[in-house]
Amino acid sequence: MKNIVFIPNIDCGDNRATPYHYSIKSWKRWAEQFKDIEVIEWTEPILDPKVFPIIYQREWVFDILDHNKVDYDQVLIVDSDTIVHPNCPNFFKETNHEYTAVIGNGCYEWVMRSVDGWGKHLFPNEIKPKVWEYFNTGFIIANKKHKPFFDILKKLYTENIDKLNDIRTNKTYNNLPIPSTGQTIVNFLTIKHNIKVTLLPERYNMTDLFRKNLLHTPGTPYTWWPDELTFLDAGWVYHFCAIPQSSRHVDYWMERTYKELYD
Repeated sequence: MKNIVFIPNIDCGDNRATPYHYSIKSWKRWAEQFKDIEVIEWTEPILDPKVFPIIYQREWVFDILDHNKVDYDQVLIVDSDTIVHPNCPNFFKETNHEYTAVIGNGCYEWVMRSVDGWGKHLFPNEIKPKVWEYFNTGFIIANKKHKPFFDILKKLYTENIDKLNDIRTNKTYNNLPIPSTGQTIVNFLTIKHNIKVTLLPERYNMTDLFRKNLLHTPGTPYTWWPDELTFLDAGWVYHFCAIPQSSRHVDYWMERTYKELYD
């Protein structure tokens, strides 16, 4: 029975998905070395993404796989703004067959504002995730025993979509927008429903590379280190999120990283 790498790659018409083919190719090239890993690219949304964000729709992953008669053991749901190193170990062996994630070691202010904001408007009576336990949902491994938890997520999203969209677009916390779409919700609900979580090392989902001073960016103060992909020696999965707009944005880093690793 195979493990699945499931990558949502939905073209929403905003050109955001333009460089994501590099992600798909990197995961497929990486998986070739393992007989029991298959990469599946998901390109057709279930609902209108303008109303029902893709980050919510990906919780239907098991329904999509079952509908297409794909058998599986474990499933990695990974964001399409990632590139995997060809030497990355088989992390499916490190999950203990539990719901598995990586701590979101990035902007703590963002995390705390998100937790406080969603806590106030959606989970006023629930235990709040601690910032040092808050995980990024751009790299989640689950299996069939977690279907009931995914059903809980789907139920919350479908029954509260208008409220969720209102919180995302109209509510504030300390006069600032409330960040996150579904990530903080998932963190709250794993606590509420006592979901056992295996936490993998940060090397399997390296987020916020810019804040870690790993992206050499000409025209900014962030150029005192060599113009090299130093982050290739810092981990295995590179998640190109939270990068400020500049001449070197997500598309630049994904293309350059893929070509250096695989071409």
